[in-house]
Amino acid sequence: MAETTIVDWKTITDFVTDAFVGYGVPRGDAEICTDVLLEADRRGIESHGVNRLKPIYLDRIRDKIQNPVTEIEIIKETPATAVIDGHDGMGQVIGHKAMTMAIAKAKEYGMGMVAVRNSCHYGIAGYYPDMACKAGCIGITGTNARPSVAPTFGVEGVMGTNPLTIGIPTDEEFDFLIDCATSVTQNGKIEYYARIGEEIHPGTVIGNDGEPVTGDAAKALADIRSGEAALVPLGGIGEALGGYKGYGYAMAIELLCAVLQDGIYGKDLDGKDENGNKRPYHLGHFFIAIDTEHFLGEDICRKKAGDILRSVRSSKKAPGAERIFTAGEKEFLVRMARKEGVPINKSVQKELTEIRDTLGLKGYIFPWEGYKWQRLTI
Repeated sequence: MAETTIVDWKTITDFVTDAFVGYGVPRGDAEICTDVLLEADRRGIESHGVNRLKPIYLDRIRDKIQNPVTEIEIIKETPATAVIDGHDGMGQVIGHKAMTMAIAKAKEYGMGMVAVRNSCHYGIAGYYPDMACKAGCIGITGTNARPSVAPTFGVEGVMGTNPLTIGIPTDEEFDFLIDCATSVTQNGKIEYYARIGEEIHPGTVIGNDGEPVTGDAAKALADIRSGEAALVPLGGIGEALGGYKGYGYAMAIELLCAVLQDGIYGKDLDGKDENGNKRPYHLGHFFIAIDTEHFLGEDICRKKAGDILRSVRSSKKAPGAERIFTAGEKEFLVRMARKEGVPINKSVQKELTEIRDTLGLKGYIFPWEGYKWQRLTI
């Protein structure tokens, strides 16, 4: 278990927002980016939270492969659909705008779908179906990503981790929300393991020799980046445990993130030009909202969904198992347990200190510097 320091939510929210603003993101957009980023930490998804502030977002702005000011262009729009171009702006801002559009269309016409091209990493996919659930809609989203997942019977990373994410409103304290990659694990999880010194889990990465990769997570990550290894589709290596299913779903997401919006796909999403220089990733997304009121109503939908989840959780448990969970429940429990703040590991502590000093955000003193974390008035 990595050693961490707790930072209260208000302070980390203020700091991350100020950091985005310091890198040129307009404050309103910065607040959206911060909310998406920290929502991952609220749910216990450290692989996509503040751990990624510097390497995935700020460094890409610094390297000029992601635009801090997001210019969204509507390429085509109908009453129920739209295609938008994000022009390599902030993925969270693009995603928020796209799902907002999809929800508005669903409220008027029953269903709405928005396809996106030329975007960037948009944070945890679950944020956007959650927006839909709060509006009384079923929400669905998917995104492609840098090529790192091998197809069944292959060893070359040609697809992204390509999550398929679905949210369905319920009458419980938490909605049904399934948010997971179509690979056994994702790049962010291996990045996180590398940060905390944990080895990769067996069966999650395949080498060019067709054998499972084990051991040091940092080396595995480097091998994935260099093409010496690849992530494994959901179900594992080969067909015995259904690896073809994860491969098939990953391919479906790849198609939905490219064919409707004439977007980039596969190995062209590696963030490198023909000379190996960094370039924007040009990711594609899709967002679907289905308004429950256009069917038999939100109340009926929420109660029926809750009844189904409760019936599953009350089913017979395996020997030694304390309980059965449904998707979204564990994240809700983490949120309840993290009311005091977000745990920051030592690797990220160093990055936050560096960001503060680079931007001259002198109003922040960190607890790992021997003081109580606080925002000073100067």
